[in-house]
Amino acid sequence: MTSPQSSAPSSSSSPAPGDDRIRIFDTTLRDGEQSPGASMNLAEKLEIARALAGMGVDVIEAGFPIASIGDFEAVRAIAAEVAGSTVCGLARCNDRDIDRAWEAVQFAQQPRIHVFLATSPIHREHKLRMSREQVVERAVAGVRRAVALSHDVEFSPEDAGRTEPEFLREVIEAVIEAGATTVNIPDTVGYLMPAQYAAMIRDLIANVPNIGRAVVSTHCHDDLGMAVANSLAGVEAGARQVECTINGIGERAGNAALEEIVMAIKTRHDYFGVDTSIKTERLYPVSRMLSTITGLAVQRNKAIVGRNAFAHESGIHQDGMLKERSTYEIMRPQDVGVPRTDLVLGKHSGRHALRDRIVEMGYTLSDEQVQTVFDDFKALADKKKEIYDEDLAVLVEKHLGDVPASWQLVSLHTTAGTSVLPTATVSIRRPDGEIVQDAAIGDGPVDAIFKAFERVTGVHANLHEFVVRSVSQGKDAQGEVTLELEVESDATSFRGRAASTDIIEASALAYLNAVNAITARKDRGQVREVVGRPGAGL
Repeated sequence: MTSPQSSAPSSSSSPAPGDDRIRIFDTTLRDGEQSPGASMNLAEKLEIARALAGMGVDVIEAGFPIASIGDFEAVRAIAAEVAGSTVCGLARCNDRDIDRAWEAVQFAQQPRIHVFLATSPIHREHKLRMSREQVVERAVAGVRRAVALSHDVEFSPEDAGRTEPEFLREVIEAVIEAGATTVNIPDTVGYLMPAQYAAMIRDLIANVPNIGRAVVSTHCHDDLGMAVANSLAGVEAGARQVECTINGIGERAGNAALEEIVMAIKTRHDYFGVDTSIKTERLYPVSRMLSTITGLAVQRNKAIVGRNAFAHESGIHQDGMLKERSTYEIMRPQDVGVPRTDLVLGKHSGRHALRDRIVEMGYTLSDEQVQTVFDDFKALADKKKEIYDEDLAVLVEKHLGDVPASWQLVSLHTTAGTSVLPTATVSIRRPDGEIVQDAAIGDGPVDAIFKAFERVTGVHANLHEFVVRSVSQGKDAQGEVTLELEVESDATSFRGRAASTDIIEASALAYLNAVNAITARKDRGQVREVVGRPGAGL
């Protein structure tokens, strides 16, 4: 890239004058969800999609409809409900994928079909076993099929970064001729350096004759930590759409982080000379929402949305900040939605204050859900003095899930200690309403609880993951437990999550949450449906 002191890039390598807006294409619900541990249910995906639309995202890639029934239903629900953003479904270059994607997005206000096909030599030889000619033919056929259904079609040559330049030009020209309105240039494995990625974009803009008929897009992965730098290099070279995710989640090391892209463009408008339509004050709340839903914590020193992003401990820095904020802050916390101080709620707070804070955090709840959250809020306020945004997010998320609480914890008692045999006694309300009790011993109180649950519910599963973390501050902070159970019968995995000021209780509730998910899937006959979902790597 040019040095920070240089002027904005010249128009010789950019689109036509006046095209100074960067379209933000968010793939949190597709590529982001492919990040291990980031799976979301239908209600959670809808909540994220609403937040993205409210934030001003131009395109929401809602999922990969052919992957599973659940993915299809989520994309269709988002397309039917979310307004203000283009809703996109991903498809491989085959008729079945494309038709399924259209079936999912067709009722969106602004639907898009996104088709992809690998183009690099290593993918052609080892994955596709296709010649160059066959790849071009398949790509063109896929785009034509999509264009026959939707006027808005995007094409991605997977692993473009390792594709021969002359062949990449040939593919891009052919798909634009077939009707593609956006051509996305993925650095699928995060291999390129910023200068290389920018050169690739410039080469396409300069040497593909019909490139002016399509929007050029970036899609960069973070395997070498270059996703944001490469995306911005692409923008500087003339790309006018950036594909990214909230918190940078995604396959392997992740994708370009939306919040970093947007704030780099806003903060250095003098350099890039372009803008986005993102309401930047929504960045922090949406980041926290995604972190709460997926359980993927944001590292403290993460740019823009990390806890330390606007924290100053050094005496020299503090002195500078007191004298003039801009000495050590190039952005205002409020610009990204970081409050100056936490809004602390307590047991004397009313329903109206609670609702306002929930709305401010980006959630959309019905009156009934607000009342349920308020009841839980009051109960929590009796256990801890101060309730922070993190605590409130956990309470809200508990009531957004689409898993019915077939098994409900009525009471729990555990005994543990030095030279004491750990035991657990549980009382559970069964799906038919009857309350049953049982007890078990284990290696510890949590193990004993899980064994007692197995005896009562008859659900036998292996515990694959068990994570405990604090969701707020103070000695009385809530502990959030996230765990993963694998059903012994068919190796299907289910995630459970719960929070409480008592981590033993949180462990029990999280386990029961996963058991309810297992029960719901078995009742619908879909346990095997979630075993193998095709992944898509752009």
